[in-house]
Amino acid sequence: MTRATPALLQGLFDAYPPWVRAMLAVVVVLTLAYLVAELVTRLLLAGVARVNRDMPGDTVVRKNARAGLRAVRVLVTLMVGAVLIFPAMAVVGIQSNVGLTPARLGDWMTGSGLRILLVALLSWLVIHVVGLVVARLEASIGTATTVNVLERAKRARTLGTLVHNTVYVLVSTIALLMILRELNVDITPILTGAGIVGLAVGFGAQSLVKDIISGFFLILEDQVRVGDVANIDGTGGLVERITLRTIILRDETGTVHVFPNGNIQRLSNLTKDFSFYVTSVAVAYREDTDRVTTVLVQVADALLATPEFGPFMLGPLEVLGVDRFSESSVDIKVRLKTIPSKQWVVGREFLRRVKRAFDTEGIEIPFPYRNVVIAPTHDGPLGERALPTSGLPTSALPSATLPTTGDPKA
Repeated sequence: MTRATPALLQGLFDAYPPWVRAMLAVVVVLTLAYLVAELVTRLLLAGVARVNRDMPGDTVVRKNARAGLRAVRVLVTLMVGAVLIFPAMAVVGIQSNVGLTPARLGDWMTGSGLRILLVALLSWLVIHVVGLVVARLEASIGTATTVNVLERAKRARTLGTLVHNTVYVLVSTIALLMILRELNVDITPILTGAGIVGLAVGFGAQSLVKDIISGFFLILEDQVRVGDVANIDGTGGLVERITLRTIILRDETGTVHVFPNGNIQRLSNLTKDFSFYVTSVAVAYREDTDRVTTVLVQVADALLATPEFGPFMLGPLEVLGVDRFSESSVDIKVRLKTIPSKQWVVGREFLRRVKRAFDTEGIEIPFPYRNVVIAPTHDGPLGERALPTSGLPTSALPSATLPTTGDPKA
């Protein structure tokens, strides 16, 4: 027994064999360590609950916070147990065979041990705060009322996971190196090896890093979403998948195109937020363009009132006016505003109804034709020479008297 051991405790523990005294000391130390760790954990839990009071009940942040608090409880238990185990052994009359006295252990715990604990707690706090910020961002995007809210929320989760994992790896690595230094471990070879490996990976994966960085900003800026119709460097198709490294398109023939994000030079999104169906309606020169415009507006209004196509339309028909005079028609340009990716469905139905309305109203949709004027020749008067048939099919020859003027109404 040591001189500092009270006489009462000396007489109490001397009656038991050494292994019983050792077990008793371990039980007492573990109990005290657990109580201290539970107290620290409950204080941290109260602070975390106050910070997370506005978050949903079952979020990744809350799960990560609970996992972090469990780690803190284990860490505090081990450290308190390490501090008390040697004094407890000395109290029950068991001398330690290691060269570590309670005084030296206390000095280490108040120095390096305390710094290790602070590094671990600060690391966990930084990771938790970043996770909290990411979760709040995801929650704010998830409560929006836009058409593509689900896709936006998925993108927010993708970016949030990337940011959180990056911060987790970076902070954990720095904390581990600081803890190893406090344990008098030489970290110079580790830093040197990590630098060499990082340099080799940097040279060998330049294109991969470029793709990931480009993909990060592509998702962050919401340039394109899954389900959009886009044209990438001259290739158009439906966006089937977006990752941090690639964009995958499927064109109308079913061919899949994979584009590395870092190699994309031009990206045209045809269905960003809304879409337009733009077309030109050709009518004969004899038709009144104001009357034609009225019929087109009536057809679009009727289409807007239908339950099948009305939900896809974001407004009435926009008549942009007479676009040009072609060889045999007057072209009137119109535009329909629709929700993303529905412009072709609405546009096809609109043209079908326009054809039916023009037939009902007697509005002529012209077809290309050509007037042939037979010039006089030396062989005879006008009209006596037969048309040349060389190189023309029989069906191409006129079957009736051809007009001899340039009037398209003839």
